[in-house]
Amino acid sequence: MAAMPLSTTRLLDLQPHPAQPAPPGISVVAGAEPLPGGSLRLGFVICGDPADLARVVLPEASAPIRVDGLWQRTCCEAFIAAADEEAYREFNFSPASAWAAYAFSAYRKAAALPLGPVPPIAFIPSGGTLTLVTTLAAGWLPRAPRLCMNLSLVLETTDGARSYWALAHPGAQPDFHHRDGFVLTLEMNHEARP
Repeated sequence: MAAMPLSTTRLLDLQPHPAQPAPPGISVVAGAEPLPGGSLRLGFVICGDPADLARVVLPEASAPIRVDGLWQRTCCEAFIAAADEEAYREFNFSPASAWAAYAFSAYRKAAALPLGPVPPIAFIPSGGTLTLVTTLAAGWLPRAPRLCMNLSLVLETTDGARSYWALAHPGAQPDFHHRDGFVLTLEMNHEARP
């Protein structure tokens, strides 16, 4: 597997939801790394032989603008909350550079979203990997010493099928919003860079 630009965090396996079969020959890993000043770097890697990866449908390149409905195509996602709080935020990142952000005060209950700068998205296809890396500025995130999250990915293939990958799938159907799926906990670094 190609090196991932996440310096201090190991990559974790995402699991496909059993209700939708995963395409053969594909695996997915993801990681999150707290950065000084309270920002967060996220990375997702789709792995497979070049022939298997050729079956992954990638959206056409676009401007780095906010777009709803990205989850209907191949899309990387992060669901993030302050530990022990019901409120959470959802972030979608397209390999095409589009992105979206949402806030919820409770399970699927929309709330006002604080604004931050456009998240930079780097998409790097290389041999047997498709890698997406982005950084969320501190303004997008709950200001808390500890965050819990679920990293997830929707994968569309050329046969029109979608598989749903996540660190955990607590429900009988794919539901990245389900709080029992927020299994990754990170200690945040709110100290400014020197």
